[in-house]
Amino acid sequence: MLTWHTAAGMALTLISILVAAIPVSYCYPAVFHDLKETRTNRTSIRFLALGDWGGLPQPPYITPVQKVTAREMANVAEQLGADFILALGDNFYYRGVRSVDSPRFHDTFESVYTAKSLQVPWYLIAGNHDHAGSVKAQIEYSQKSDRWNFPSYYYELNFRIPNTGKTLTIIMLDTILLCGNSDDFVDEKPRGPLRAVDANRQLAWLQLRLARSKADFLLVAGHYPVWSVSEHGPTHCLLRRLRPLLMKYNATAYLCGHDHNLQYIEESGVGYVVSGAGNFLDPDVSHWNDVPRGTVKFFTGEVSTLGGFVHAEVTKNEMTLTYFQAKGTSLYRTVLPQRVF
Repeated sequence: MLTWHTAAGMALTLISILVAAIPVSYCYPAVFHDLKETRTNRTSIRFLALGDWGGLPQPPYITPVQKVTAREMANVAEQLGADFILALGDNFYYRGVRSVDSPRFHDTFESVYTAKSLQVPWYLIAGNHDHAGSVKAQIEYSQKSDRWNFPSYYYELNFRIPNTGKTLTIIMLDTILLCGNSDDFVDEKPRGPLRAVDANRQLAWLQLRLARSKADFLLVAGHYPVWSVSEHGPTHCLLRRLRPLLMKYNATAYLCGHDHNLQYIEESGVGYVVSGAGNFLDPDVSHWNDVPRGTVKFFTGEVSTLGGFVHAEVTKNEMTLTYFQAKGTSLYRTVLPQRVF
């Protein structure tokens, strides 16, 4: 019979082996990304977070919600500023794209987000619908577009907050590789990773990045929610594998999509941001009682909002999140403090 110490030692050895086995293509040094705006007096980083924005597979290849949301994103980016955009998966409904030459890149992305204020870097991750096609093709499109940045299935972004001495790190995850795919049409939960070795490799990489991070603001982004009150509900795989790491390493927030609405849930010191209203809207709250009591601070999925997204501003001491509806007004705002070590 294995003793606890023997089992723990074997587990640590396994993690070490997995970390060592991470391919070079998945390892990124702590390189800081430059911000395009060069105002010398600026003291913040600003970005938009948008999920589930990926149009339709037949003409006109977009939805009314996507079109109106894109217009309001442009307005907010123009008025409040946006250095970049986090695209949180389901970039192309319903089965992703098949090749880097797919016309969907033009019809659902390039021809929709055309405003000058949206000509900033887009940092992308894949959703379950993207995995129904070729995620590799989406990664390859990074070589064909000036603003489409999708270097690998999962990766890390590091930024210096101008004139503050503070830093922001965003860890972009592939929650489908981590937990498995799901079929939205039958409301399936993730069925478990296709390859356990890939899931464990990503988890080991994530734990290493979190453990090493000295960032003043540490965000993690994925497609599946950790907590959600809506149709898909909490993702049990992420509750088991990701939530303990977010708590242990004092992450500022976790951002996701998958459920087609806007939510803010705060639990155990971590902010959980659901921003999945970029293309469809869903007012479902069937999992309201599956999240800890009192943690839901904001929810909307009403068709009357016409869609929505989140604007974030990270300053020297805090991060402000503002939820916008596509018809032109803010709905909710919250402030998160910098990490305490």
